Amino acid sequence: MTINKRSSVYEQSGVNLGVAQHTKQLIAAAVRSTYGPEVLAGIGAFGGMFSVAQLKELDEPVLVASTDGVGTKTKVAAQVDRWDTIGHDLVNHCVNDILVQGARPLFMLDYIAAAELNAEQVALIVGGVAEACRSVGCALLGGETAQMPGVYEVGAIDLVGTIVGVVDRHQVVDGSAIRPGDVILGLPSTGLHTNGYTLARRVLADLDWAVPHPDLGCSPGDALLAIHRSYLAPVQRLQAAGITLRGLAHITGGGFPENLPRILPTGCGTTLRRGAWPEPAIFGLIQRLGAISPTEMFEVFNMGLGMLVVVAPDEVAQAQAALPDDLYVVGEIVPGAGEVLIQDL
Repeated sequence: MTINKRSSVYEQSGVNLGVAQHTKQLIAAAVRSTYGPEVLAGIGAFGGMFSVAQLKELDEPVLVASTDGVGTKTKVAAQVDRWDTIGHDLVNHCVNDILVQGARPLFMLDYIAAAELNAEQVALIVGGVAEACRSVGCALLGGETAQMPGVYEVGAIDLVGTIVGVVDRHQVVDGSAIRPGDVILGLPSTGLHTNGYTLARRVLADLDWAVPHPDLGCSPGDALLAIHRSYLAPVQRLQAAGITLRGLAHITGGGFPENLPRILPTGCGTTLRRGAWPEPAIFGLIQRLGAISPTEMFEVFNMGLGMLVVVAPDEVAQAQAALPDDLYVVGEIVPGAGEVLIQDL
């Protein structure tokens, strides 16, 4: 038997193998652009292969892995028909998640699923993933594009990624050195990043997302699609300046009360002073239009702080000198049992 054409019955069931093959052709160059000599097998192989010979330079290399997605931010991309940013969001979110333990990225894999694949749309998304990977020195080792009619609604898309990084064991950042009296520094966010979009979309649903809003200085669509910031470069600058990072917290899903306590040792709580950092205007608009309490805003959103850095008091000035205009003193570690207290200035 010679197989020389696609199954029309399968296509009638909702899966177009020709589109899947065309998609792979469109994304191949972008994916390969992230490869260095460490990549031994990538796109097209059943499994990606990555040489870890470089890890021999470390005393005790520890692999750090994380999986995450961009959630319903894909619904915003669909509404404004812009697909070149969410790939950046995926990579930067994943990079930040392993960064909090001191790891630098090695490689990642992405997963894109929809009821029906749009080859050009997927190419834009993967192009963003690849560009973000190149900027942080991470190989896009492979991934999956899945057509799943009946699982996803027509027009919906899901974007998920898995990242693997490495850190020398003696350089792991785990929060165990945090003590009452330590200072909490904040690195600003660009906006919602990749969390809270279900609430934001509901609150802002009656606005025209393509028209500039006077409270924002841009359209709601642009504000909502602001790219999730990567904190790899600023954290590395702090390390290069000799700062001892006692703890790092990526403020993602669950906001401050879910993420900050994850790095606190027994006997520690936190106090943050609202007003000590700039809050992007999108948060004020959401709070006002949704009549949302300040407490809930901090439970859902990053409120303008994407990464928190805990340092000893005597290293604050040095840290700020390393990142002028990009680092704010936002709070302190206090005696407690994991509480997060928000005070107004």
